[in-house]
Amino acid sequence: MAKILVADDEEVLRMLITDTLEDEGYMIENAVDGKDALDKMQTGGYDLVILDNMMPGMTGIEVAQSLSAEWKQKHPIIMLTAKTQQSDIEETKKAGISYYMAKPFSPAQLILLVEDILDA
Repeated sequence: MAKILVADDEEVLRMLITDTLEDEGYMIENAVDGKDALDKMQTGGYDLVILDNMMPGMTGIEVAQSLSAEWKQKHPIIMLTAKTQQSDIEETKKAGISYYMAKPFSPAQLILLVEDILDA
């Protein structure tokens, strides 16, 4: 069973993502902000991380920039964000985040992306 960290400061969205992915059989842990996410990522052994970009304390980009390239190669990250300008997408790639999904999103789209990443 894959272990996924969901980091978003919006509780309702965390619950939606958690419920959606738990229904698919994934084990989910949550982080409420960027610092919490970074702390958990350094110790949690996750198969996948879903990061919001606009979180208090540290943004998702700042969290990713704090991680080594080696860590990011071993642990895929999905940036799930309302920031959809081309410059935001490029900033995500520069931070070493391979996957990007814009909010609002459909839970079915998220499931497909998670399955594709974890089955690769």
